[in-house]
Order: sequence, then structure tokens, then C-alpha cells
Amino acid sequence: MIAIIGTGLIGCSWAALMAASGRRVVIHDTRPEAGRAVAEFWDSVKPALVELGLAGDTTEPDFQVESSLEAAVSRADFVFENIPERLDAKRALYAAMEPHLKPDAIVATSSSGLELSDLQEGWQNPGRLIIGHPFNPPHLVPLVELYANDRTDPDVLPRARALYESCGKVTITLKREVMGHVANRLQAALWREAIHLVDAGVASVKDVNAAIWAGPGLRWAIMGPHMLLNLGGGEGGLRAYCEQFTQSYTEWWDDLGKPQLTPETIDRLVEGLAEEIGGRDYATLRRQRDDQLVAVLKALGETRKTPAAPEHA
Repeated sequence: MIAIIGTGLIGCSWAALMAASGRRVVIHDTRPEAGRAVAEFWDSVKPALVELGLAGDTTEPDFQVESSLEAAVSRADFVFENIPERLDAKRALYAAMEPHLKPDAIVATSSSGLELSDLQEGWQNPGRLIIGHPFNPPHLVPLVELYANDRTDPDVLPRARALYESCGKVTITLKREVMGHVANRLQAALWREAIHLVDAGVASVKDVNAAIWAGPGLRWAIMGPHMLLNLGGGEGGLRAYCEQFTQSYTEWWDDLGKPQLTPETIDRLVEGLAEEIGGRDYATLRRQRDDQLVAVLKALGETRKTPAAPEHA
């Protein structure tokens, strides 16, 4: 059985994906409307899950809402913790949760930046807690970042990886602890320069966005930066690319900005984005994002099913 603790966007998304895979899902949240929120979320995302082959037309979710934390976690084999990103709140939740866990249950926190060693403080058995950070929305975006440390029990990481990958996730495993994990640090680095380019008057918010989705963003959906630049080096690969562009990158890195999210900068970003949003509301934008993600994922899936062409005809 799967327990979902916290039913914001991430919790609802995990609940939908776990239910789509045929698992029983018990949900706990302090909000009285949590059950309705999860059911409405399921209805909104089921067509995408069906289109991706993650759910069938007749799939009906096995959701159970529990008002008691004890009842929610006491039968669970795997607990997805998705409460807000506050260390004190998470520690308080774990203190209330741990006495009621099954001895072999795994708790995976969706924390986007907190460090596992800090989250383990206060546990009687910290070996059952793991970082399992998804990228929003988890029911569509494949990535899950996993991290376990020397206090983690040996069975936890392999079991967690197996669960995620059985639902179509692509897992990466951090070798050591770092604030923000991997993907958020990469995202933060890109966004920092995207903000700087707007702040410095180089380009508008709309054009900076276009520079990503119409340019390198397309390539990054297919391959990571090291592999892509390996191709950029021609037959000589990444070594040839580095040798050719060492000076250029050194100069570019030295010139990158270090903006701050001041009230003035936030206003500039929000006002610039309003032009691109136009009259679209949040639901419309989310639906557009999800439809385009499904299209990309389907295209990538079909490509990966196609056997590689022989090197020589």
C-alpha cells in the first residue's frame, strides 16, 4: 500500500500516478477538502495518463482518505511525504509518523532542496528515510532524484528505485549530499542568467523564454548537455569541443550575472511575463504545458522503441 502525506500539486500528482499503476493509495492531509482535491486532480490528468499508456480507459483509482496520520501510515509499505518545504514542519511530521510505521516501510520525501542529514535528525531509525525528489508534475515528468547516505538501511535505495522505475520514472542517484540536489541547481543556474539578461536590458522576458524553448531546450529534451556538446565536437567529441571553446566559455562564465530577486526585479519579471501570458488563466497554461509534455514524451517514447540503424548499410 502507498501512503500520500500532503496533497498539494506534488502529492496529488504522486497519488494519480500510483493509482494509475494499480496500487492502493491512502491519503492524509490536514485539509478537509484533500479527498476532493485528489479526485478532481485524477479526473483532470487521467486522459494524459491513458494517452501515455500509464493508465487504461477503465482504470479507476483506489483512493482512501484518512483523517488520522496514524491510520494513513500504519499499513503503508511506501510513504510519499509532500508537505511544504519547512525543516521544522517536516521534523514534526516525522516525529508523529515514525512510531506508527511498519518496520520495513520506506519514507520518501519530495523535498526539493533540504538535506537528508538535516531531515534525519530526531528519527529513532533514520535508515528508512530517503530523498525522492520529483520534477513537477511527477505524473508526467520522468525524473526522480534519489539520495541515501551512510545512515540509510541497505535495502531502501534499491527498493525505492524499483518502485519509481516500475511507474516509468527515470531515476538518478546523487553520490553525495548537496543543497538543491542536481536538477534544481541546474535550473537555478539557468534562471539566474535568464533574470540577469532581463535586468541588464539585453532581452525581454518573452524573448529570453523563446531563446530556451525554441533553442537549447529542444535539444535538452533529447540529450543532456555533456552528450550534446560531445556531438558539437564532431568526430573528435567532447574533447575537441572543449579544446575549441575553452577560451569562449571562460569569457562567458566570467561575464555571467549575479542578480538578486529584489522587489524591483520581481516586478520587472512579472510585468514582462504578463505580455506573454496574455489572457490565459492558470488552468489554461497548465493544460497547455501538460499537452505539450505528453506530445514530447510520446515522441521520445516512439523514438526509443525504434531500433538503431546499422552503422553500415
